[in-house]
Amino acid sequence: MSEVKFTKSNRAGESREKAARRKPWAPPSRLDAPPPPEGYKYRWIRAEIQGHDDKQNIYSKIREGYELVRLEELPEEFQATMPAVDEGRNKGVVGIGGLLLAKIPLETIEERNAHYRSRTRDQLAAVDNDLMKENAHSSMRINKAERNSRVSFGGPRNTSES
Repeated sequence: MSEVKFTKSNRAGESREKAARRKPWAPPSRLDAPPPPEGYKYRWIRAEIQGHDDKQNIYSKIREGYELVRLEELPEEFQATMPAVDEGRNKGVVGIGGLLLAKIPLETIEERNAHYRSRTRDQLAAVDNDLMKENAHSSMRINKAERNSRVSFGGPRNTSES
């Protein structure tokens, strides 16, 4: 009987890079940003408009909960490719073309969205109440607005002739 030999391959030598698919070419974007840290979202905010500083916009975004991203906060592989402000108050902050990169916690985004959803609900309720007050005359009845996003096209029609 002949002897069978098994050879074990070293999995450490295998690389995912070799098996990974090549990323298709796409035109470069000046506003590409690295992936944000866990629990954060990145956003480009306006720092200047037509060559003039827009301090009010920056301050309002900071009051909303945004934090400016400094170049040294980025992972090392992105530090060489991301542009940063060279001078002035925002020196060292990632920025390009009058925009600065800022980050905000995801929980702050959800709290802000909940606040604005609540305000929208309150405004719709106020409009409905005003409509019902003005609808007091018996000859001018308007039913309460039905807010649905249902749309149907075509379909069977009721064509019963009487």
